[in-house]
Amino acid sequence: MEGTWLPLHRHPGFSVAAFSLAFRAVGHLLHALVPLPKVLECDPRRAWKWRNLCVSLAHSLLTGPWAATWWVRPRPLSCMRTSGGFSVGLWPEMLKDLYSHSTPVSYLLICTSSGYFIQDTGDIIFSGQARGSWEFLLHHFLVLWCFLYALYSQRYVGGAVVALLVEINSVTLHTRLLLKLAQAHATTLYTINKLLNLLTYVTFRLSTQFYITWYLLSNYSWLDHAACLLGTMFLMNTMILVYFYRLLRADVFPSRKAFTERMGTHSNGFSDFLKN
Repeated sequence: MEGTWLPLHRHPGFSVAAFSLAFRAVGHLLHALVPLPKVLECDPRRAWKWRNLCVSLAHSLLTGPWAATWWVRPRPLSCMRTSGGFSVGLWPEMLKDLYSHSTPVSYLLICTSSGYFIQDTGDIIFSGQARGSWEFLLHHFLVLWCFLYALYSQRYVGGAVVALLVEINSVTLHTRLLLKLAQAHATTLYTINKLLNLLTYVTFRLSTQFYITWYLLSNYSWLDHAACLLGTMFLMNTMILVYFYRLLRADVFPSRKAFTERMGTHSNGFSDFLKN
């Protein structure tokens, strides 16, 4: 892996482009292997959304666990001998140094995820879904500029990896939307996933975003481009809080959601994040 370290640093754009094409290929493969629910066959927009979410779920299943394994590593051999067997411990330098801490594996992870976000942005735009998915395009733009800045400046790679812990929540979030599209929201699987989704949203999405924001505020005086990054984080924090409110309204307080819609205050925009 060390042998790829220098080429990755010199030409991150090529790696990002390659992973973008790879996720495009994954999309075609999933389209061939994963059957489209019959309820979506006569609805082109929802059929596109199903296929798009399948690729998003594949990305989350790959990058979420990948990000988690970066900061949970085997302890040194001396510790293993002392404890009498294999053990796993946290490496706190990652959380303490989001600015300069980096490894070849973490750098490759950011290249991989950047490729996905470029591919998904292109899919949204070229499929004619930009107007109805503007909030996703805004999210992708914010993520991409941060990730590409990290790749080309070789700074904040640790912060980008920590940010990708939100993909653990994205697994349950995408599963929730797929089940709704398939009209399986009355099943036991949906109920279990709904509870896991709320738990992981708080644990891996809200907590992660707010920790990165706290880190930037605490080290603002010496961090490069801290103002731009903080502005980005505050905007993304606003978005995820709006999403969380709508998630609670949809899954925890559905009667209140229905009442709001009957009163005519239901809007598009962010609500599409939760609708089937």
